[in-house]
Amino acid sequence: MFKRFARFRVASLLAGLLLATACTAGSNEPAPYTEGTEYATIAGPAHRYSDEGKVEVVEVFSYGCIHCAHFAPIADQMRKQLPPGVVFKLMPAAFNDEWVPYARAYYAAKKLGVVDQTHLELFKAKFDEHYPISTLDELADFYASHGVKRDDFMRIASSDEVTAQIRKDAALIQQWQVDGTPTIVVNGKYRSANIKTLDQLSALTQWLAKRELAGK
Repeated sequence: MFKRFARFRVASLLAGLLLATACTAGSNEPAPYTEGTEYATIAGPAHRYSDEGKVEVVEVFSYGCIHCAHFAPIADQMRKQLPPGVVFKLMPAAFNDEWVPYARAYYAAKKLGVVDQTHLELFKAKFDEHYPISTLDELADFYASHGVKRDDFMRIASSDEVTAQIRKDAALIQQWQVDGTPTIVVNGKYRSANIKTLDQLSALTQWLAKRELAGK
């Protein structure tokens, strides 16, 4: 269903970033999803996004991806339905130069504590209201309209710290073999694959998370 917006080329992305520095079954029931079809097991040891000690659900997304815009409200509801012991994380993918400003914007918004207020609103402004939101300057204008000091946003978004985080994400995305958005990764072990609908992506995520929580 999902168009793969860009293939991940880690070497070119990392080079560009250096220059830019100055998406539970019951025990006696058949599994509703099939490994190799709806989801894939990630080869090698598990690589997690965080170290909180909980089962981790990560949505790899971009504010430049219309499918992520469609999934965002579904993901928001899914997040609220995940059981205790499961944590939901967002990871912005910078698959190409056009998506790097969105990744920078996400981490600036996270540092400033405004992701909860702006995440859905940014998708709405870009894809529903068709505001020109592509460059870091345009993103700064968007966040300024939501009460963020423009200078603070630009300083954080352009910082070495954010550049380093995007490079770290790039390496993790390569390890996970994520090549499109939205992609869901559960506990660094499982990756959503051939999903037919966004509702199915949500249901798969909850099933994988509950299975991990139960230690299956």
